[in-house]
Amino acid sequence: MNPAPQKTSLYGMTPEELTGQLKEAGMPAFRGKQLLDWVYRKRASSWQQMLNLPQSMREWLDTHYRLLPSKHVLTKQAGDITEKLLVELEDSRYVETVLIRYPQKGVGQEDSRSTVCVSSQVGCAYGCKFCASGLDGWKRNLSTGEILAQLVHVCDLEASRGVESTDNLPFDNIVFMGMGEPLANYDAVMGAITALNADWGMNFGARRITISTSGLVPQILKLAEEPIQFRLAISLHGATNESRSSIMPVNRKYPLEELIPAAEKFSQKHGRMLTLEFILIKGINDSMSEAKSLSEIAKRLHAHVNLIPYNQVEGLSWERSNLSRQQAFAEVLRRENISHTIRKEKGHSIDAACGQLRLRKEREREA
Repeated sequence: MNPAPQKTSLYGMTPEELTGQLKEAGMPAFRGKQLLDWVYRKRASSWQQMLNLPQSMREWLDTHYRLLPSKHVLTKQAGDITEKLLVELEDSRYVETVLIRYPQKGVGQEDSRSTVCVSSQVGCAYGCKFCASGLDGWKRNLSTGEILAQLVHVCDLEASRGVESTDNLPFDNIVFMGMGEPLANYDAVMGAITALNADWGMNFGARRITISTSGLVPQILKLAEEPIQFRLAISLHGATNESRSSIMPVNRKYPLEELIPAAEKFSQKHGRMLTLEFILIKGINDSMSEAKSLSEIAKRLHAHVNLIPYNQVEGLSWERSNLSRQQAFAEVLRRENISHTIRKEKGHSIDAACGQLRLRKEREREA
């Protein structure tokens, strides 16, 4: 028996795509606008809630489409009010979404009140040595709908608790810093950002959206030409080719002498301060000479530096720099007048390092 064809999620469809399919089915084009309003503004959880649509249309939608392409299966909460949502996809794979509820500096939004960190892939192919996302390899890209659904799960979770929303959404910033390399899934990520920003979608301000990348130079140059004014964070983690290549294999393909000019072009085109993410790992990249090299890069890019104490990952042997080393490293940046923060640790008790919870869940299921 052949499996039933998979239904398409309405999340991620553009008005043009939806209107075209409605016309093919003999329905008026104006129904598309009504339908998108139910999906993005009212966040309907069933077709039967869409009372201004004819019953026959609701039945047709139920036959051909689905609303959410995933389900929220687990929430782990840390004492610091950081939560990690485990989301199960239709193929039984998992991704993680993190919600940070109170002021958090250093992720590209200086006055964050509530930030959602979303995933763009199942696993990761880039093998950064500090990250749990790629320990089990890359499995697949997420669709635009699967990316957007993570935000809907956060909305539903907060709504169930009576959390008040700003502009119809219960969070202030979105960062593509979860599982996977966003720019390796370029079209789906940009599709999600388009739907987030559009007035027909979530109408979420582009300057409150940050894309983080490990340094895919061609895609950064492509991003520079995008009209939507989102922010960019570079996962640098090494201020010399030697240190960065030991941490991030991608640097061998796109070394600093290619990455920095690409980041510079993005900054010039978009007119926004970049963020340089820098995880401090004991004995690897926490020397004072490394801090000096980082200062030189930040000056050239007019970038903010986000220093991140390394989060211990099961299966990896590296350790975080101690507090005095972190402070000494930051002091070098301060003397060079570099805008910087040391990120306060959040979520350590909930497998905070990216990909840990998902990896543990999948291994438990296999066992």
